[in-house]
Amino acid sequence: MEIREIISNTKDFFNEFVAPVHKITSVEEAENGGWVLTVEVIEEKEYMKKYAKDEMLGIYAVRLNENKEVASYRRTDIRYRSAIGQEV
Repeated sequence: MEIREIISNTKDFFNEFVAPVHKITSVEEAENGGWVLTVEVIEEKEYMKKYAKDEMLGIYAVRLNENKEVASYRRTDIRYRSAIGQEV
């Protein structure tokens, strides 16, 4: 299944280069080919635990090319994990 491959490739990339994926909240086909995903990761988990702070979630916009490889990503937001997210 195509979406499973897209999710797997994204998780592999984030595990290697950013941080383990907490949740993938959207997968959409891009108009010009490829895919667009919204990915949440827990930022600086050990630091937050050390100081008894709530974990921070980084929200990333990720683009995959037609070959289902991560072509670009950027953090679009960061919030406390307990904060209620706002849907756009």
